Amino acid sequence: MTQRQRLGYLGPVGTYSEEAAQRYAQWQQGEPIDLVPFSTIAGCLEALAIAQLDLALVPSENSVEGSVNSTLDSLWRLDKLHIQYAFDLPILHAFVAQTPRLEEIRTVYSHPQALGQCQRWLQHMLPHAQQCPVASTADGLQYVAQSATVGAIASVRAAQLHQLPIVATNIQDLADNCTRFWVVSRQQGNGWPTTSSTHTSIAFSLKANQPGALLKVLQLFSDRQINLSRIESRPSKRALGDYLFFVDLEVNGQPAIVAECLEALTAVTDVLKIFGSYQFLPLGAS
Repeated sequence: MTQRQRLGYLGPVGTYSEEAAQRYAQWQQGEPIDLVPFSTIAGCLEALAIAQLDLALVPSENSVEGSVNSTLDSLWRLDKLHIQYAFDLPILHAFVAQTPRLEEIRTVYSHPQALGQCQRWLQHMLPHAQQCPVASTADGLQYVAQSATVGAIASVRAAQLHQLPIVATNIQDLADNCTRFWVVSRQQGNGWPTTSSTHTSIAFSLKANQPGALLKVLQLFSDRQINLSRIESRPSKRALGDYLFFVDLEVNGQPAIVAECLEALTAVTDVLKIFGSYQFLPLGAS
């Protein structure tokens, strides 16, 4: 009998992460997968690292709010995790409340990313309401069920699952709002690109905070004409002004050149972590 894989995601049922996990499970035809909800992204990746899961599906970036810091920080902190695949999921937010009279709403609950993705609508329609972050978009719906003066931002599917009224739809600031998800496993190989890879994700710290340190790194990519689809800094959590750099590289059918660049990076960085080389799956169509 085929052993069932355990795939973790940010729960509970009704989150966008669950929708993404279901799409991935459907794509893996013939491979039985059990979906396991977690209350935090960090907790999900930690469970994967200690082999309580076979896979984790985590959001990495949103087109409005940018990177999901918990995902990046956890990948840097936890060793032996490897990105297998990526895909983009359209995110269409709905406002859920027991009353259509918005002037009666005093509090709005949702995940911080969702609140950030709907700031224009919130400022225009609910400038008087307090915005309260919770662990996931689905978590906010429990407060809606308890009070007529509470609203939440969640998916249409989540509202339907909780049998709660939908007051407005498509309230996100960007019409083509989408979130990128990574499918992560425990480390397999060195994470360097192969002929099937389209992207490689890495992170590094610099040897010294001095003029030209970052330029030396970026010059390696420029010399090899490797395009960076993302580069950003995050606090190292070691000292004020000390940063880590997270970079996504485009392989563009030249895995040998990217691999040679990764080798060269070891000489100009303090710590280099290769999160994985992967391809994008066509799972984001509505």
